[in-house]
Amino acid sequence: MIVFRYLIREVFKAQIAVLFVLLAIFISQHFVRVLANASDGEFPASLVMTLLGLNLPYLAVLVLPLSLFLGILMAHGRMYADSEMVVLHSVGVSEWYITRVTLLLAILNMVITGALSVYVTPWAEERQNQVLEHAQSEAGLAAITQGRFQTSPNGRAVLFVERIGRDNQLDKVFVAQLPDPDAEFGQSNIVLAQGGKVVEDETGGQRLQLHDGRQYQATPKQVDFQVIEFGGYQMQIKDQEVNERRRKLSALPIKELMALDSPESKAEFHWRLAIPISIIMLTLIAVPMARVNVRQGKFAKMFPAILLYLGYFGLMIAGRKALEDGVIPGYLGMWWIHLSALFLGILLLGKERSSGIKLTGLFKRKKVAA
Repeated sequence: MIVFRYLIREVFKAQIAVLFVLLAIFISQHFVRVLANASDGEFPASLVMTLLGLNLPYLAVLVLPLSLFLGILMAHGRMYADSEMVVLHSVGVSEWYITRVTLLLAILNMVITGALSVYVTPWAEERQNQVLEHAQSEAGLAAITQGRFQTSPNGRAVLFVERIGRDNQLDKVFVAQLPDPDAEFGQSNIVLAQGGKVVEDETGGQRLQLHDGRQYQATPKQVDFQVIEFGGYQMQIKDQEVNERRRKLSALPIKELMALDSPESKAEFHWRLAIPISIIMLTLIAVPMARVNVRQGKFAKMFPAILLYLGYFGLMIAGRKALEDGVIPGYLGMWWIHLSALFLGILLLGKERSSGIKLTGLFKRKKVAA
């Protein structure tokens, strides 16, 4: 029991350290991307943390398998480099016992990752779509930023507001309207107003109401233009209620996904299962790959092990694409990839066991005899 707890503790500590580092990197990258989208006016800045939080389950699904894989390599590699594994083997702790103990931690990770991949991540993505739809449906004053040039939701106007007052009144407004692309003789308008506000009608359309300003009208390819002074002026900035976005397959609940029969739905279904299942296969590969000599150092096999991980993950991505294109039948899924990884793991594990050594020696003797 002491050896059991020690092995679990060492791998778990290494995994947690790697997990926090990887999550910090991935979250930072995603935060920069979300912040850039918010600064471009795609959604209000108040939604940045909400969208970042809703992406955490997806990031965790990607990071958990890699963190355990690297954690095993680091923990076992250190124990081999410090001769701790030699001591354990000398008192009767076999390689297969170490593998079984590590597999228990891998099963726990598989259950957590499976729950995130199959249930939590689709829910979070659907919730993210709803948040963005709601923000788009209320696009108007919430999306207007003072001191910046912004494009209206319908893409036909550029708006600049010098200041937004406490009562949501707009001060010093500049609007450049593009001509209607469907009109044969469309006019471009430039509007300068002392103030205005955004109002919404019953259909969900939004209008910008301005007061005390001038409108400059010009026809493309003509020199003449008109100047009109006005006391009140309004323009449409959002035509109607936003239609609900087409739900992506990755946002569908697992029951709805299984009811579909398209190649894309089958690819999504197998992808949700592939990442949790890969944890077991990666564990069987990581345990033998962590074996190092004292002179080699604990990171001696880190690079080839990472190459194996990248190859495995790359095969899963290629398998998903092949399923989407219908190249691979749905019933086959990605099981051929997992079975290949399982075979490799068993081969690496058996290499150092007595049966594996005998089998390797038998093949060598046959080769010499031939």
